[in-house]
Amino acid sequence: MPRSHRSTELGAFLRKRRAERSPTDVGLPSSGTGESRRVPGLRRQEVAELASISTDYYTRIEQGRMPASLPVLGNLARALRLSRDEWSYMLKLAVEQPCDDAWARNEPSSVDATVQRILDDLGRTPAFVIGPHTEVLAWNRLAARIFLDFGQIPLEQRLFVRLLFTDPRLRSLYDDWEEVAHLAIDQLRMHTAHDPDNPGLLALVAELSALSPQFDAWWDQRQVNIRTTGTKLLHHPTAGDLELEWSTLTCAASPDQQMVVWTGEPGSATYRALQSLAWCAAGTAHQDSPGLESNSLIPARSGSSRSGDH
Repeated sequence: MPRSHRSTELGAFLRKRRAERSPTDVGLPSSGTGESRRVPGLRRQEVAELASISTDYYTRIEQGRMPASLPVLGNLARALRLSRDEWSYMLKLAVEQPCDDAWARNEPSSVDATVQRILDDLGRTPAFVIGPHTEVLAWNRLAARIFLDFGQIPLEQRLFVRLLFTDPRLRSLYDDWEEVAHLAIDQLRMHTAHDPDNPGLLALVAELSALSPQFDAWWDQRQVNIRTTGTKLLHHPTAGDLELEWSTLTCAASPDQQMVVWTGEPGSATYRALQSLAWCAAGTAHQDSPGLESNSLIPARSGSSRSGDH
């Protein structure tokens, strides 16, 4: 991606964070003179002073007209009280890195056959693998029973963030759909920071922005957030309420792929419901299992396809 484009995105990210911070948030005295601010948040001059750089220099960085050195970025991160995830995102934007993302090369991505076997062996545990753009790369029978029959979804539409906004079944499945959708957007932005001008990503964002005002507004916030564990309440149409704990495991051979594993507390109603669903799924194993292409590589969408957290 051209340096100017990366700098533009970095500047937009800094503007959003500056607008969110008040003087008291960063240790400055609040204005007690009744002086009104033309824009919310901090002034550029205030950020520049906190970062020990000139206002002109900071303005050029924010406008995408000048790159920032790592020491300056560190000063800005401290000045704006950035979180660890926000700091990591800013670094990814600022530092050019080789891109191994299959989407960037317009090549299909796939999971290793060993990963698929692991999924298949997790008979009583729903699990699926997603890529950096939330493309659903592989799954097991129980995941298809609980979430969606991924195998029936066209490849170019099989992205989890897209399905959250376009498939009413997922919207009704999650008790806290808004939080899930917002987190999916935050993680999508974080995982694609190394290549924010990727054609596949831009097509996905354009499609979802046109389809959903919520997506458009949340994407524009430029929030970043990474979570690897959590608990979700699902309203399953046949099994009832399921309180599941989820964890993400990074595939060592393919760091851009993550396996999301869902478990229930042993002895709980959710645990018993998973056992029952697993038994039903196993009973149909002799048929073409929904969402499972056993012992095969499951391709992800390519960057040239049209676009769509756990």
